Amino acid sequence: MSARNSENPAEEGLNGPVIIEELLRNMELGQFEMNYSVLLPCIFSLYLHPDDYARLSVVLDLIIEDSKRALRARVSQLNAKPSIWSLRRRRRPSKEYKIALRDWVIKFFPDAEGSVPLGQIEVHSDLNEDVKPDFRGTKTTLMDGDSSITSELTNGVGIETRRAAEKVYGEIRYDDDSGPQVYLVTQDFVRIGRGGDDLSVDLALYTNDEVSREQLVLRRDPATGRFWITDKSTNGTCIDGKRLKKGMEEPLPDRAQIGLSAVLTLDFEVRP
Repeated sequence: MSARNSENPAEEGLNGPVIIEELLRNMELGQFEMNYSVLLPCIFSLYLHPDDYARLSVVLDLIIEDSKRALRARVSQLNAKPSIWSLRRRRRPSKEYKIALRDWVIKFFPDAEGSVPLGQIEVHSDLNEDVKPDFRGTKTTLMDGDSSITSELTNGVGIETRRAAEKVYGEIRYDDDSGPQVYLVTQDFVRIGRGGDDLSVDLALYTNDEVSREQLVLRRDPATGRFWITDKSTNGTCIDGKRLKKGMEEPLPDRAQIGLSAVLTLDFEVRP
């Protein structure tokens, strides 16, 4: 046995925290919303480069155990009681986040197709053991520190179609009337607000009408990767406590708190 495969497998390259973070990300991306609850993926198949699989094989059971603890903790966080501040707002009933099985199923496999590079990981997930004919869950791939997303769909005769992997440019975390949420920015133009039947937005917020139907617009410059923000609201938008001038595009810091009409805060962060 070589030194690479022996004493401290977690110290080199791909490790437990990276694997667990990618599992959590996949779970959040693969959620399926219903009227009264949100179903989360609970069956995960993780594909590693054969060398990584061999190196980590002695600790995979421990990684699985820690992964389940992290997944349970994240679901508990999603289902946490609302804060006193949020109770002062007119809230819609919070939806329960849950899984279809009693426990998570996590399995590791060596990549036999040569598609996963050394030090990277590919995660496939499903909502249940008996999935719907037109749904095969979510695939996320960690490549050189970047996560890409692929939704996998199959039609009735089993022909697979895929949406091209998307580059994630930024992340927006917030807590609206439907609970804690994460929105991944994968396009150069994002409209944010409550939306409506006659007004489509990219990020629809469940909150009271103090927040405008179109609150703000984020724009990413493809040439520089820099983000810009424009306030479109009636009651105002703030960046780190500073109110924006309505209709004037301003630079958005790589990490910022975006306040919406003194009602809701979006935590924005650029992905490297």
